[in-house]
Formats: sequence, structure tokens, C-alpha cells
Amino acid sequence: MFTHCVFFWLKDGASTNEIADFERGLSTLPGIPGVLHGTFGVPAPSERPVVESSYSYALMLRFHDSAAHDAYQIHRIHQAFLEGCSKYWTKVVVYDFIPPPEL
Repeated sequence: MFTHCVFFWLKDGASTNEIADFERGLSTLPGIPGVLHGTFGVPAPSERPVVESSYSYALMLRFHDSAAHDAYQIHRIHQAFLEGCSKYWTKVVVYDFIPPPEL
């Protein structure tokens, strides 16, 4: 299993239409072949001091393996998302992880 987590900081003052366009773009990504599960959303209202919630949106996608993730990266839908929506964010942070080897 390969999990791909992406955190986006949108530009200050993004309009309702820009945010809707960004969300439409995000919604296309879980449909890319090879994605086993995908979801996106905004920071949850959590008051714990260890919670980082300065981002605007997060995306989480799960793949069978890194090869499926690599194919996702070059898929035309992902490329279209980057081309059409990168104008909306100022920062992106990615965390990819795999489970530890079985003991």
C-alpha cells in the first residue's frame, strides 16, 4: 500500500468561483486509474495544540504500490489538474508513506 497526502495553501482572497474550480479539480483525482481510495477536505475543527491546520485543503489518495502512484503522477487528469489549478495555491506539501515491513 502507498498513501499520498497533499496539503494545499490557497492564495489569500480566493473567490468563491476559484475555490469551486479548485474543488472540481480535486474531485477528478480519485477517479484516475490505480487510485484505490481518495478523498479531500478542509481542516477539521480541532483545538489540540499538536494539530497543524494552517492549510486550506488536503487530498489523500491510496494506491496498491509506488508504481501505481508513479503512473498517477503522469496521468493526463493529474497533469490537467496541475495546469488548471496551480494558479490557486501558494504552497503545497506532500507526505507519502508506506506501511512498515511485516515483522
